[in-house]
Amino acid sequence: MKHLLYIVLLVSLIAFNCNTPKKVTNTNTNERLENLKDNDTVKISSDKVEYEIIIIEPGYNYWLASTARPEGFYSQQFMENRNYQYVVEWNNRVLQPNRFDPNLYELQIDYRPGIDYGYEVNYKLYNYFIYFQLKYKQRLGPFTPRI
Repeated sequence: MKHLLYIVLLVSLIAFNCNTPKKVTNTNTNERLENLKDNDTVKISSDKVEYEIIIIEPGYNYWLASTARPEGFYSQQFMENRNYQYVVEWNNRVLQPNRFDPNLYELQIDYRPGIDYGYEVNYKLYNYFIYFQLKYKQRLGPFTPRI
């Protein structure tokens, strides 16, 4: 009786695992990623706190969806600490257009350490800094930008 149960379990496992992979999901994922290439604006806003972040960077949405670490990989506190350091350096570079490319560093970022911007804002801002550093071969702090 035990052998029959094992055989039935084995046959059912084989039967369920013999399905061919569905290419529809992969196609949908690829189409979604391709659509992100065309959409180069990320807008994040909240009713809880009066803030708005608009990131206009060709390729950033695609990179965020295809290359960046997934949400939940980093803690909010980790990203807040890094974002603050990156923002300080970014704003210093905005104020020195003769030393740093003003086409790269156009506007200051108003990011205050005492405000809880939430996970999503910190995640997208942190990943933008990583993307920016990798794409433009810049270094905004003591940390080597990596994925």
